[in-house]
Amino acid sequence: MSIYVGNLSYQVAEDDLKQAFAEYGTVKRIQLPTDRETGRVRGFAFVEMGTEAEEATAIEALDGAEWMGRDLKVNKAKPREERGSSGGGWGGGGGDNRSRERRF
Repeated sequence: MSIYVGNLSYQVAEDDLKQAFAEYGTVKRIQLPTDRETGRVRGFAFVEMGTEAEEATAIEALDGAEWMGRDLKVNKAKPREERGSSGGGWGGGGGDNRSRERRF
């Protein structure tokens, strides 16, 4: 399992996160997503610790803590949902607006 870390500063780097979480145990992996177009950090990350006990300790210590000028949101990451093959969440609709016109 991994930890979700939200409300991160846009100036954060992987090394910053590793240093902060290393106080609570072994940091196995960090994912710091960036925007595809701008390359800028997206404001959240996922951190994987060595054990579940280390994760629990880090979550308790850092959730709501002020870090780099922001109040962190830290909790267990939820499993990634499968998106299916529909290609998006807008669904339905489409066509032209004529079907919505009032006819007399």
